[in-house]
Amino acid sequence: MSFAERITRTPIALEPARGAEAVQALGLPPGPLAELIAGAAGSSPYLAGLIRHEGDWLPEALDHDDVVARETAGFEDLAPDDLGIALRRAKRRVALMTALADLGGVWPLEQVTGALSDLADRAVDLALRAHVAAEARRGKLPETASDAGGIFALAMGKGGARELNYSSDIDLIVLFDETAYAPDQQMEARAALIRATRKMAATLSDVTAHGYVFRTDLRLRPDASVTPVCISTAAALAYYEAEGRTWERAAFIKARAAAGNIAAGERFLRELRPFVWRKHLDFAAIQDAHDMRLRIRDHKGLGGRLDVPGHNMKLGQGGIREIEFFTQTRQLIAGGRDPSLRLRDTVGGLRALAARGWVPSDVAEELIAHYREHRDIEHRIQMVNDAQTHSLPRDPQGLAVIAALSSEGDADAWSARLHQRLSRVHQLTEDFFAPGEGAASAPDLSDEARAIIARWQGYPALRSERAQQIFRRIEPQLLSRMAASGHPTEALARFDSFLSRLPAGVQLFSLFEANPQLIELIVDICGTAPALAGYLARHPAVLDGVLAGSFFAPWPGAEGLARDLSSVLAATLRAPQGGYERALDAARRWAHEWHFRIGVHHLRGLIDADEAAVQYADLADASVAALFPVTGEDFARRHGPPPGRGAVVLGMGSLGARALNAGSDLDLIVIYDAAGVEGSEGLRPLAARPYYARLTQAMITALSAPTAEGRLYEVDMRLRPSGRQGPVATAIQSFENYQMTEAWTWEHLALTRARVVARTGADADALAAAVETLRMRVLTTRGGDARVMPDLAEMRARIFAARQPDGPWEAKVGPGRLQDIDLLAQACALRAGQPVRATLAQLRAGQRAGLLAVDAAGRLASIWRALWRLHASGRLLTDRALDMEAIGRGGQSFLLRETGAADLAALQASLDSHSTEAQGLIDAEAPVEAPTV
Repeated sequence: MSFAERITRTPIALEPARGAEAVQALGLPPGPLAELIAGAAGSSPYLAGLIRHEGDWLPEALDHDDVVARETAGFEDLAPDDLGIALRRAKRRVALMTALADLGGVWPLEQVTGALSDLADRAVDLALRAHVAAEARRGKLPETASDAGGIFALAMGKGGARELNYSSDIDLIVLFDETAYAPDQQMEARAALIRATRKMAATLSDVTAHGYVFRTDLRLRPDASVTPVCISTAAALAYYEAEGRTWERAAFIKARAAAGNIAAGERFLRELRPFVWRKHLDFAAIQDAHDMRLRIRDHKGLGGRLDVPGHNMKLGQGGIREIEFFTQTRQLIAGGRDPSLRLRDTVGGLRALAARGWVPSDVAEELIAHYREHRDIEHRIQMVNDAQTHSLPRDPQGLAVIAALSSEGDADAWSARLHQRLSRVHQLTEDFFAPGEGAASAPDLSDEARAIIARWQGYPALRSERAQQIFRRIEPQLLSRMAASGHPTEALARFDSFLSRLPAGVQLFSLFEANPQLIELIVDICGTAPALAGYLARHPAVLDGVLAGSFFAPWPGAEGLARDLSSVLAATLRAPQGGYERALDAARRWAHEWHFRIGVHHLRGLIDADEAAVQYADLADASVAALFPVTGEDFARRHGPPPGRGAVVLGMGSLGARALNAGSDLDLIVIYDAAGVEGSEGLRPLAARPYYARLTQAMITALSAPTAEGRLYEVDMRLRPSGRQGPVATAIQSFENYQMTEAWTWEHLALTRARVVARTGADADALAAAVETLRMRVLTTRGGDARVMPDLAEMRARIFAARQPDGPWEAKVGPGRLQDIDLLAQACALRAGQPVRATLAQLRAGQRAGLLAVDAAGRLASIWRALWRLHASGRLLTDRALDMEAIGRGGQSFLLRETGAADLAALQASLDSHSTEAQGLIDAEAPVEAPTV
C-alpha cells in the first residue's frame, strides 16, 4: 500500500495560498497526499520551508519507511566537514518525511519518535567516529584494537527511550573505556577523545548556512561543572557509587548505548545496575521525585491555575513529565527486585508496571492514552517553527494552528478537551506524588503512651532530619491504628521495641507512607506476635515481599522455591558486582521474605500450624538444595570438582519429618562417596576426606554465618556418627559400618527421619539413591533388635531426668508431650522397617504392623496434632518459654483461635489431660520406672 493510500487524517490548511503553492510546485495530482502537503505547508512555516527545499526529493522517498538508513547511506566515508553538511540535509529530509507520516496518521507515535531517535543515534555515531579517526590520523590517539577507540555515547532522556520529538536536543553522556589503552597511554588518549567529543558536538549542534542537526547537551555527565566532556568509565563509576543522586538514577532508567563502542557502553550500564536498581523496594525515591517536581515547577514558574493558553505540555500540571515521573519512580521503587520493569520507554514501562500489579491496568492504559495525545500536541507545537518549546501558544490564532494540525477545526472544543485531560493526569499522578496529605489526626494518648513516644526521637531510625520528616507524616496514622486495635497499650509497647531495633528508618517509613496497608500489618504484628515483630526489626526489608505481587499467591512448594532461589543465585553470580559473597546475601534476603510470609499467613489465619510446618520445611529444603551446589562450585574453583560420586546432605529431626516451626534450626548430616578416588584435581588439590570435611564446613558457613543480611539458619551437626567427636562429613562406607555395628538405638530412631535434601557432585543422584537404600537396610536390619523398646524406655527416663517441662505451657518436652510421642512413632517406623518419616505416618505404620492398637495410635495422633498447634503457634509468638502474660491478650487470642480452646483455663486443662493420656499410652509400650513429671 502506498504512502498516499495509508493517509488516515489531513490537517486543515490555515493559509491555503501557501499550501496550494507547495502542491503546485511539486506537481502533485489531487488526492490525499496533495491535501496532506497543502495542509502541512499551510499550517507550518517550518514545514513549508522544508517542502520548498526538499520537494524534488519527496515523491521518491515517501514509500520508504526506513528513511534514516536511506538518507545516511555511505556517510561513513565522508570527511568531518562534508559529514556536517550531509547530516543537515538528512535531518531536513527525515524531519519532513516523519512530519508528513505523523500528520497523515501513517506512522504511530512510536515510529515517529523512533525515526527521529534513529537519526540522532546515526548522526552521533558518524560524527564521533569521524573525529576519533581524525585524531588517530593526526597521531594524537594511541593505537588500540578497541572499536571507535573505546569511546561511546549514552543516549539519555527521550533519546535513550527512543522518544525524541521534532525539536529535541539530545542529551548524551560520553565516556571511554580506559582499559583499551596501556596505563601510560591513558592520559594521551583521554585528551584526544575529549577533543573528538567537542568536535562531535559542534558538528551536530553548530548553526551553519545549512542549519543544524541536533542541539547537543553533554551536561548530564558526572559532576559536569568540573569534569571534561568525556571521562573514563572508571571515573564515572566511582562518582555514581560515591555521590550519585536519585535524579541521576532516574535518568539512567532510559540510558542506552547509542553510538561508538556499543559493547563498552552496554558493559558500563551493566556495571552501573546496582546504583540504578536497588536491591530493596525504594519508596524513598517517591519523596525525592516529588521534591524534584516541585523545584522544577518553582524554577519554571509553572505552578498556579491550570490554563490551556501558554500551558507547558512537558513540565506543566498534568503534563508529559508528570506521567514520566510517575512511571520512572515506580520503576525505581521495584525495578531492583524485578528486571521486567526495567524498560526505557514510558508506554512500555507503564504496561510492565500494570502487568506486575504496581499500577492498576485501567490507570496505566488511561495514562498511556493521555501520554500519546500529549506527545502528539508537543510535536505539533514544535512543527510550526522548529522551536525548542513545549508551551502552547497564548493567542487564539496560535492555538487554532495547533488544533488544526491535530485535525480539529474547533479550537475551543479542542482546548476544553485538553484541559480535561491535563486535569485528569494531574489527579492520577498527584495522589502518588503528594504523600502524607490528608493523614489521620493523632488520637488522645495516655501518659504511659506519651512517655513511650517521647523516647522515639533518640532511636537510630530517627536520627536523620529526613527520617523525622517522613515519620511525622505517618505517626498519626500509626497511633490511630494502634488505638483502634484490641490491645493498644501492648501494640504501642511492641512497636516501641520494634522501632528501637531498627538501624535506619527512611526507607521503611517511606514504604509505610506509600503503602498504608503495611501500617495495619505492622500494628497487627506488634499487637499479637512479639517474636515476629522482632524478626521484622532485624529484617525490615522483608516488607518488600508483601508488595511484590506474590505475597498472597499459592504456595509454590519446595521445588518451585528451589528453582526461584537458584535463579536468584545465578543472576547474582553473573552480575558485574556479584560473586559468592553477594550470592549468600541474596539467599538470605530471599529466605527472610518467604519466612516472614509464612509467619504472616499463619498469624492471619490463612494457613494453620500444620500447613506452616510444611511450608517452613519447604523453605529450608529449597535453601539447602539451592545453596549446596553453589557452595560446591565455589569450593571447586579452588580445589577442583568433588572426587568420586560427590556428597549429599541429609535432613534429620524435624527437617527430615517436614515439621519445622518459626524458630527451628536444621539438623544435618553430610555423607560422601569418594568411590576410590584419592583426592581432587584443582589449583589446590585436597585428599578426599579433608576435601569433603572442608566442603561441609563451607556449607555450614553458607547457611549459618551472619552476613550484612543476617543469618539463614542455625545448623546442628550433632546427629552425625560419633556426634561432636566424629568428622563433619562421613564416607558412605563408614556410615554403613557405624550404623550396622556401633550406632545406639537412639541413632537408629533418628535415622527413621533422615531425608536427602541436597546434593553436589558428578553422580550425586546415584549417591542419594544409595544412601536411601542404605537407610532402609539399616532400619529393616536393626529394627528387629529386642533392645529397641527397652532402650526407648531408658531414653525416656534420661530425657525426663535431664530436662523438666519449660513452664506450664510446655508442649514439646516432658512425658506425654510432642518429643515423647515422636520417639514412640520413630520406634514404630524402626521396628516395622517402614520408610515413612513424619510422626503421624510413623504412628500409622506402627498400627499397620500390629505394634500399636488402633485406638492408641488414633489417640496419640490426635493428641500430637493438638500439642503441635500449641507449640508451633507459640514459637511464632515468642522465641522463649511460652508466657501468657508476656505475649499479652493479642497473643493469647491467637493461641485460642489456633487451638480451638474457649479460654486459657480450657487450654491449660486440655494440655494437661492430653499429656497425661499420651504418657499413659506410651508407658504401656515403653514404661519408665520413675519418670520425672
